[in-house]
Amino acid sequence: MKDTAVLLIDCPDRKGLVARVAGLLYEYGANILHADQHQDHEQGLFFMRVEWSLNGEKSGSGEMPGFDLAGFRKAFAPLAAELAMHWKLSVSTERPRVALFCSQYLHCMADLLHRWRTGELECEIPVIVSNHRAVENLAAFYGVPFEYIENTAAKRAEAEARQLEVLEAKRIDLVVLARYMQVLSPAFVERYPAAIINVHHSFLPAFTGAKPYHAAHARGVKLIGATSHYVTEVLDDGPIIEQDVARISHRDQVEDLVARGRDLERLVLSRAVRWHLSQRILCYSNKTVVFD
Repeated sequence: MKDTAVLLIDCPDRKGLVARVAGLLYEYGANILHADQHQDHEQGLFFMRVEWSLNGEKSGSGEMPGFDLAGFRKAFAPLAAELAMHWKLSVSTERPRVALFCSQYLHCMADLLHRWRTGELECEIPVIVSNHRAVENLAAFYGVPFEYIENTAAKRAEAEARQLEVLEAKRIDLVVLARYMQVLSPAFVERYPAAIINVHHSFLPAFTGAKPYHAAHARGVKLIGATSHYVTEVLDDGPIIEQDVARISHRDQVEDLVARGRDLERLVLSRAVRWHLSQRILCYSNKTVVFD
């Protein structure tokens, strides 16, 4: 695979934005591989994702000069300031460091670890954190360090302090809650803005809370779903990244909903993590733009 850079932009919409960005990339000789944009006309906002190669092309002398990333960053900063842009520039050579959290349900954890091992998730996983020991053998199988941190109502502050110590020591960029059945404090969430992804076993905003399949069965719904979203200080209310559904009937019992829902949970969580790692998501107004 080619080494690439990705530029994510959001700013007030105006004419000429694409031309200004593309023109600067052209000046630096960028070979653009993908480009996508979106306008929110109601809020007057512009969003853009551009990906280009960092590998140079052979010249007549046989040299392959790489893209001048530092020079482009320096040149882009005043342009971004002029156009009131929020922007993030990342490179594929710097693999994000991901911490996986879970409790007793291991289906999402097993799925993520398999996808990581087979190269689908381009990241490092330096730690798995759990308030149960059920995942310890799975962590050992994949060679990932495991941290057991007891988390009860009486020890919540102590547990979170220890979790944050581990995340800092491991230099974590993204926290993934793979069916971690504990509520994070606002202080914890504040440390990782738009960098904690959760999977909720319902089609949000319906059936929030701890037992959504039971609530869905009691309500007699004909569709169940799963939702991946960024975590905010409000429970199950963060920007939604991905959702999927499955049709059910009156014949299905709670255990049938749980079994069918697990497949949905695996899919929506892995998609969300993959899109985050490939820098395809922008958050605004408690929702997301997910670029193709």
